[in-house]
Amino acid sequence: MDNDAHPSGQDARVRLFGRGSWPEARRIGDILRLETVGGVLLAVAAAAALVWVNSPWRSGYEWLSELRIGPSALHLDLTLAQWAADGLLAIFFFVAGLELKREFVAGDLRDVRRAVLPVAAAVGGMAVPALLYTAVNAGSPDGSAGWAIPTATDIAFALAVLALIGTHLPSALRTFLLTLAVVDDLIAIVLIAVVYTDTLSPLPLLLALAPIAVFAVLVQRRVRSWWLLLPLAVLAWVLVHASGVHATVAGVLLGFTVPVRRRAAGPGPGLAEHFEHRWRPLSAGVAVPVFAFFAAGVSVSDAGGALGRPVTLGIIAGLVAGKAIGVFGATFLVQRFTRASLAESIGWWDVLGLALLGGIGFTVSLLIGELAFGAGSAQDADVRIGVLAASVTAAVLATLVLRIRNGVYRRLCDDERRDTDEDGIPDVYQHER
Repeated sequence: MDNDAHPSGQDARVRLFGRGSWPEARRIGDILRLETVGGVLLAVAAAAALVWVNSPWRSGYEWLSELRIGPSALHLDLTLAQWAADGLLAIFFFVAGLELKREFVAGDLRDVRRAVLPVAAAVGGMAVPALLYTAVNAGSPDGSAGWAIPTATDIAFALAVLALIGTHLPSALRTFLLTLAVVDDLIAIVLIAVVYTDTLSPLPLLLALAPIAVFAVLVQRRVRSWWLLLPLAVLAWVLVHASGVHATVAGVLLGFTVPVRRRAAGPGPGLAEHFEHRWRPLSAGVAVPVFAFFAAGVSVSDAGGALGRPVTLGIIAGLVAGKAIGVFGATFLVQRFTRASLAESIGWWDVLGLALLGGIGFTVSLLIGELAFGAGSAQDADVRIGVLAASVTAAVLATLVLRIRNGVYRRLCDDERRDTDEDGIPDVYQHER
């Protein structure tokens, strides 16, 4: 049994995270934990799919997507595209579950006064897009099932864009976005589990509670042995998949069982941080990019007609306009009518930039689209084109606003550091004297 006893300081991180047998693997892992790298890999995977689908070798992409592997006796003879959506994304949602729990137990969400604004922003940023989508598809019964598609924010993509352009933006801005995206993910998980479960088999779902419970007992005892935990996680995933609930929910439930705080007093990371550190490279470097590769492949020839159809227009309106109105409006109203307030370092133009950034709904939006209409359905291409067009548009608009704000903060920073007479004391302090 491998328990986290009493490490301290740097020794604690070495013991919990490990030095690694292969320095190259450790360096790759460190690179993949960077927010910018995860976002870039996601974008590269989506671009590769678009290029392949629109090349003369499109049939190869379709063959790869439809290739079936897995034991048919267990109803797991899935296509590679299904394995990416149901299997690999479970890793992404496991990491999301760990991050959610850390935020609730030891992060900003544990303090109601600090959490109320980003939580309200997340709720507004999901309600308004859903309403806009529904309004656009009011006369299209076939498209009504996709109302939840524009409600999701892609946390990896949004944070990557912010990290690339926000060299001088206040750190409170990232905290606000992270909290908003975490709550957004939580609501999206509930929607996936409740709204998009067509047929429910209670027996496999009840049986799934057994491996989840054993997993919970082991991690509460600080067991980190992969040969004990991984089989339990796989068994839980298989049973949840068999129940009709989307299998990624198993990843979230398992993430919620992992303790955040250390059982013994002393410095060093808790088990949730340890698991997040271990699994984030696999999530950011493999799970999300592979899903994006199989989900983003759409022909440009399909785009012309799709851009005029209600499903596509509803998604674009929801993600671009709905997110901006919902996030900004909810933040403004809550601050106006309650005692909650933004951090002093954040301005309303910053909130607008974040609201636009929330319109990047790539990973979870594509997943909800598949659940709402089914892969290969008549609306499938409309969903992909709508999500891609909206996410790119939202990213461009957010970049324009936040780049301007970044320039403002950079000039303020330069003014604070300016030392005209080169006496080692910045001018701002000279004036104060």
